[in-house]
Amino acid sequence: MTYFSDKVAIVTGAGSGIGRALSEELAGRGARVILADVNPERVERAAEAVRAAGGRAVGARLDVTDSRAVQDLVDETLAREGRLDLMFNNAGIAVGGEARDCTLEDWRKVLDVNLYGVIHGVAAAYPAMVRQGFGHIVNTASIEGLLPFPGTIGYVAGKHAVVGLSNSLRIEGAGLGVRVSVVCPGYIRTAIFEDSKMINLDREKALEGMSSMKGMSPEDCARVILAGVRRNRAIIIVTGWARIMWLLQRLSPGLIRFIMQEHFRRHYRTLRIED
Repeated sequence: MTYFSDKVAIVTGAGSGIGRALSEELAGRGARVILADVNPERVERAAEAVRAAGGRAVGARLDVTDSRAVQDLVDETLAREGRLDLMFNNAGIAVGGEARDCTLEDWRKVLDVNLYGVIHGVAAAYPAMVRQGFGHIVNTASIEGLLPFPGTIGYVAGKHAVVGLSNSLRIEGAGLGVRVSVVCPGYIRTAIFEDSKMINLDREKALEGMSSMKGMSPEDCARVILAGVRRNRAIIIVTGWARIMWLLQRLSPGLIRFIMQEHFRRHYRTLRIED
């Protein structure tokens, strides 16, 4: 028996990357996993892989920007399983670009998924967990939700909001039996950047630069996340680089601003396609 044995977990963004790795790791530890993703073929392949490995898994097509669909998935899970132990609000997209190049539609697109996708998951799962007297909500943010990060301005805004939401909800839920954690990974080797929108940027150069970064595998990331969940960590930092940057942010915010400004000036600005 492990901590996660027989726990009921919903994982959004489970068709690939961190979400799929979390689903596989949870199922491997005995959890009953509902994998949800906007891409139905991808999520069914992921669920089938979990079942083929001996895990208990159900795949579901889910657009996290649709609050009714998120509520329906939580309600269906509660009706079928009798409870919901873990809600991983993990679905996300990446959008690169400076604020001067982003339209309101660009802002809305990234915030609809990265912020409102989390809000919809919280709005559906949290009241149910309060009623049952237990549960754990795990929201995926980013190290970019803890630092000033130019060049991905809409993404950063959403991730900062998720960190604030999670830290505040953790306090509200503490006396009600509900735990809340926020995950802040550094660079993880997933396809999120390959699938991302890049606004007025040289996409080929940007992806080439990212490919040279070492990063952590989604599988190792999932193990770090679940270790933090088991220990009820408020903030789960993933990758050594992210831990160092977060420490520097707390010790010397001015130094972090200088580092980010220099990186932006020397590297990121070279990716911008000038008018």
